[in-house]
Amino acid sequence: MYETFLGERLAQLRIAKGISAREMSLALGQSEAYINRIENNQMLPSMSVFFYICDYFNISPKDFFDDDPEADLEYIELIHNLRQLTDEERSHISLLVTDIIRHISKEN
Repeated sequence: MYETFLGERLAQLRIAKGISAREMSLALGQSEAYINRIENNQMLPSMSVFFYICDYFNISPKDFFDDDPEADLEYIELIHNLRQLTDEERSHISLLVTDIIRHISKEN
């Protein structure tokens, strides 16, 4: 399981972002096939390139290794943004979400 996790997770995040492996490889300053080789478990990135990959997706290494299927890029970005708010601002957002859920429940 763990032998293929990195390649599978990288592919999942890349596809969610809607970019090709070639495009991402070149954006990271690597050869055209670099990301393909990682996704196909032919190699692992160095730690410095791994951090560049996380930066590319605007996620932390912790987020990269979060194997929760619900943890797509949109979810991760939302959590990242919520962490930047004050307690009071997060409280307002929580009330808004609760209101939306309540409204949806009434419609169904």
